[in-house]
Amino acid sequence: MVELKEFRTDSNELIFKENLVRSSILPQNTRELSRNVIIQDNVIMEGAVFGERIDITGGEVQFKGAVYANSEIHINNEVTGKVFFEKAVACSDTVAAFITSGRVYFGSDINAPKVRLKNCYVGGSIFSQEAYLENCIVLGGVFASKQSVISNCIVGTFHAPAQELAGVNYLLYPAGFCTEPLTFLPGTELYNLSLAHLGALFKGEPEDENTGKIRMDLENDHQKSTLVGDDGVNTIVNTYSVSGRVLAADIIDMEKLENHFLIGAGALGTQILKTYNLAKKDGSRSEDLTVENIADFFFNILLGRIQVRDLSGEISFADLKMS
Repeated sequence: MVELKEFRTDSNELIFKENLVRSSILPQNTRELSRNVIIQDNVIMEGAVFGERIDITGGEVQFKGAVYANSEIHINNEVTGKVFFEKAVACSDTVAAFITSGRVYFGSDINAPKVRLKNCYVGGSIFSQEAYLENCIVLGGVFASKQSVISNCIVGTFHAPAQELAGVNYLLYPAGFCTEPLTFLPGTELYNLSLAHLGALFKGEPEDENTGKIRMDLENDHQKSTLVGDDGVNTIVNTYSVSGRVLAADIIDMEKLENHFLIGAGALGTQILKTYNLAKKDGSRSEDLTVENIADFFFNILLGRIQVRDLSGEISFADLKMS
């Protein structure tokens, strides 16, 4: 790997391969605003990166600073290996990472009018006009001002005027929101993990009683509300939530679930100054709470390699009295 501390070029296209780039890639004059940045195999970018278009054509690429493109950030579909964005990613048009074999890690938020992701992990939230996600993990929310499509994903929550679901999906938080009624393909399933014992599953231990995933009824598990803004304009919101039928929440010690540790460590990512882990019942420690380990854990749930028990519908009167 060749180290580049500082460089100058008159080319309208910067190409990096087998490079450790110490400096930021930022325009110094108006001509450089239209400069494209092409990242090939085995590259580490330590500073911020700006380009008219940013293309990533190979794997084992790491961006330690913020990344912005004026037209598009595009990751080749056939990239193998890992592509890691540690800080926020933004674009004036499209962020596209429709990966078939590798994996892309976004350690923070994504902000772009159009976001298309497949086999990606997002530690923050997605802010867009239109979002299409397939086989993805999003620890924050998927917020779209027009529409979003979520297929076989785990997301914190969603909020869009038009929301479509397909496949088997999971929510990490109690509710999701949309303006129009949720649309979904036949066979679509939505589960809520807000009362699942994710900490035990991460450690490889048995889940506690009265914990587990909740299957949501896409036809009936929603409430329609009308919100009145300061300007007097009414906004209709459909809320898809489990909060109205979860009696067990009052008798569960949410701290013991340790879900907040997993989501917090995954969201903060490289901003954490030290690496943490979880204590097991036998006194040993779990795997470190790194972004990659947390991403692998949630992908294993998504792919069915880790099975989350169903939350029981039966609660004894003794348990209720103790609560």
